[in-house]
Amino acid sequence: MKNYLAPLEGITNHIYRNAYHKYFYPMDKYFTPFISAKPGKRLSRKEILEVDPLHSPGLKVIPQILANNAEDFIQTARIFQKEYGHEEVNLNLGCPSGTVTAKGKGAGFLGEPEKLRRFLDRIYSSLDMKISIKTRVGTHYEEDWEYLLDIYEAFPVYELIIHPRILKDYYKFTPRYQCFDQAADRLDCSLCYNGDVFTPQDYFRVTKQHPGMDAVMFGRGVITSPFLLNEIYEEKSGTKRQLRAFHDEILDGYVRILSGDRNVLFRMKELWSYMGRQFSNPDKYVKKMKKAGSISEYQAVVNRLFEEQELVAPGGGNSGAESEGNDE
Repeated sequence: MKNYLAPLEGITNHIYRNAYHKYFYPMDKYFTPFISAKPGKRLSRKEILEVDPLHSPGLKVIPQILANNAEDFIQTARIFQKEYGHEEVNLNLGCPSGTVTAKGKGAGFLGEPEKLRRFLDRIYSSLDMKISIKTRVGTHYEEDWEYLLDIYEAFPVYELIIHPRILKDYYKFTPRYQCFDQAADRLDCSLCYNGDVFTPQDYFRVTKQHPGMDAVMFGRGVITSPFLLNEIYEEKSGTKRQLRAFHDEILDGYVRILSGDRNVLFRMKELWSYMGRQFSNPDKYVKKMKKAGSISEYQAVVNRLFEEQELVAPGGGNSGAESEGNDE
């Protein structure tokens, strides 16, 4: 079974990925938060940091593209291929954010099946690289999944990553596991399961009860508890010392690339909205972190949290916060 790190906007960027890979059980693939394809696309400094292998040494990084225009997708994919040596790109058909779906992108694209079919026909016939897809199972009705499977079955999808919820579910309700099983029965491509794996028990239950998966993508579960894969594969709990080293590496990375305490703290506070639930009584500390106006003030609160609270088992906070910027 292969393991992938999900693309969460604002969190699983190259700073986070490199630190995670160094301190915890490594992933087989790391997917970038989506990069929007536009006419005449030129990569920003931020996007280059995500896709240039020089900034993620030793990691298998897959650029994820957000698009509903085939020519824009093709142009962006060729930049990744020719300038940075990527052999695979991933199409985002999973993001449920309203700002994305209102433009007919992400999971919103699933509501236009004929346009999607033409889009896929154009990109698969034009590009000589692996194209994987990250998808939800519909927009408003589970019945959408039947026609989406018909579409995916018609193209050489390298790998299909399935978050078995429809768009309107967002991250709520129980995943529609039967939709994953339908895909396993229908499709010949590699299948990756994504969604609500917060504990080792979740992982073993999902992989046992829903055969047919070749990989599992971890999102909110591993952001909340970076030790999760160590627990699954090594039956080994992490330590506060290990988690603190991981935190400090991320903080130092943001200090290097971002300007001013405010920008650094914004990133770290977002991370703690997930990772705080790894501690026994985190609420008052996380609240103080959010109020911190300087890195030194923030660090003082982090020091107290690590000194005064203990780690809890993976999944102690269950589903965690919801990412507005991308799909998990």
